[in-house]
Amino acid sequence: MTLKGKIPISRSHEDATVESLRRDPLFAVEYLNGVLADGDERELMVALRRVADAFGGISKLARKAQLNATTLYRTLSPKGNPELKSMNSMLKAMGLRLTVAPIRNIARKARAQETARRHLRQRAGTATPHDMIGYLRRAPKVAPRRDDKLR
Repeated sequence: MTLKGKIPISRSHEDATVESLRRDPLFAVEYLNGVLADGDERELMVALRRVADAFGGISKLARKAQLNATTLYRTLSPKGNPELKSMNSMLKAMGLRLTVAPIRNIARKARAQETARRHLRQRAGTATPHDMIGYLRRAPKVAPRRDDKLR
């Protein structure tokens, strides 16, 4: 009996991850966001390489992003250090983009500043930075809200 045409009994974690990324592009987005939140630069390069494999391989990605394939292989190695221009080109070729999101404490501080501005506008018209600093020093500490939690 031959194994031709049969489904393999097991596969590597790498192959399973690439297959999941290929099937669901939104999973690829969450996967990269998770690595960005919890991982280091080395893990990010490995994750980007897996996503590149899922989107047709590094050679195809290099052509689509108009980058040198050898350089892209080196960039996506665990010791890679891509330039922002290369990273943007590569992500754009995969239909993704780099974004920035506030960390919980920054979001809370921004809400407190907006509350200070609103309060001062209602009280005396336009708020000056000096007025805001004084208000923020006297303002009660803001308790974390439910929507502050990272997803």
